[in-house]
Amino acid sequence: MNRDAPQQEEPAEHVRFRNHLSRLEQATEADEFEVVEAVLADQDRTVAQSAVLRHLDRRARGLHSEPAYPSWAESMTRATTRHPFLTRRLDEWSLFRAIALAERWSPDALLGASDWLQLRTAEAPNAAALEVLAARGRTKRIRNTARSTLKRSP
Repeated sequence: MNRDAPQQEEPAEHVRFRNHLSRLEQATEADEFEVVEAVLADQDRTVAQSAVLRHLDRRARGLHSEPAYPSWAESMTRATTRHPFLTRRLDEWSLFRAIALAERWSPDALLGASDWLQLRTAEAPNAAALEVLAARGRTKRIRNTARSTLKRSP
C-alpha cells in the first residue's frame, strides 16, 4: 500500500446509508414511525429506500408470527405510503404471515407476488402453499425449491 497516495473519501451516500441503518436499528417502538419517515426524506431515494427496506425485513422477520405484527405493519405502511415498493414488501410480509400461521390466504395472491416472496414461501413448511408453488411458481428455482421442501416435509 502506498502511504503517499491520497486516501479516497467514502462516498457521501455510503456514509448516509450507514447512518440511516444505525438510526433505524436504534429506533424504539415509540419513535420508529418518525425515524422511518425521516430516513425516507433523504434526497437520494435509492439510499433511503434501501435502508428502510433492510429495516422492514429485519423487523418483519422477527415480528411476522407475533401478535404485535398487524399494528406494526399498519404503522409502517402509513410511514411508507408514498413508496410503492416498500408498501408492497409490507403487503408481502403480511401474506407470508398469513401462510405461515395457516390463516386465510389466496393462491392467486401468492402467484402474483414477487420472486422474493415466492422463494421465501417455497422454503417454508406450508403444504398448500408449497403445492401451489411447486406447480405454478414463477421460476424454475421456485418450483424446484417448493418440490424439494414438500419432499422433506413430514
